[in-house]
Amino acid sequence: MDEDPNDNAPAPRVGATTELPHDRVTVARFREAFPRARWSDRLNTWFVPGRTAQKRISRWLAEVEAEADAFADEKGRDAFEFDPIESRYLKAVPASFEIRTPYSRTIVNEIREIPYAYWDADRRLWTVPYRSFDELRRRWPAIEAAAQRSEPEARKARREAIRGTEEDEALKARTRERRRKRYPVPADDRPPLTRAIGTHVGVVFFIGMDGELVDPATMSAFYFPMNEGGEYVWASWRPGALEELVTTWPARTPPGQDELDRGWWMPTLEELRNARRDAKSRRRARQRRDGKV
Repeated sequence: MDEDPNDNAPAPRVGATTELPHDRVTVARFREAFPRARWSDRLNTWFVPGRTAQKRISRWLAEVEAEADAFADEKGRDAFEFDPIESRYLKAVPASFEIRTPYSRTIVNEIREIPYAYWDADRRLWTVPYRSFDELRRRWPAIEAAAQRSEPEARKARREAIRGTEEDEALKARTRERRRKRYPVPADDRPPLTRAIGTHVGVVFFIGMDGELVDPATMSAFYFPMNEGGEYVWASWRPGALEELVTTWPARTPPGQDELDRGWWMPTLEELRNARRDAKSRRRARQRRDGKV
């Protein structure tokens, strides 16, 4: 606990300090809740005496925050009612917005940028509180466009449109190559086999290298350009299990250009988060196949 910060206090007193927003309403409510609170000019903060002061302050701040959230939700609800988003993918319910769309990585990435958005795994939909309406509205055009592109009929139409073309053959070749679960690594700078590694195809665990040399054309077409004069070998990989990914410590900084050119690096926190979400999805899919959910 903090001691009384006032210089003219006759003796140190047990208590806690706290900072408040500089608005009169909040300060007045604070003084009403803590009549013994005193202001310290030296520390530019409030001091509340008592052995339980920190706990009481924390509880009061939580109540104020909850009230502010409720007000923000009400404000967002009013904004939606005044100018609603009309979409078959969005439903407004009393507590929040519910978003249900076909799967799309673009949609996932957009919704993850919305404050307080939450994936409800049981109902297979996203929930967004009314307080986040402004950000939801800003991102909604991209979300809805991606949802429309991801509808089964739209996917089928795109496949039919490119059937037999060079683009179609290139996509099939890329799919076949990725199913081989191999990746080019420098022959003289190979990644460790004991931890998660960031690559141009995502976060993986390498499980072995047999020394087979990589064809530069294959590498450039499906992975990344080979460094001039470099020699690469194929490495086998597997996706990480959720438990492995959760315990992997992230890199402090993003990969530099040298690491990107090399083709592997220590994964960042954002890369690990994406890999963990994918691992959770794989686990749920296995559980559904096994009848466990």
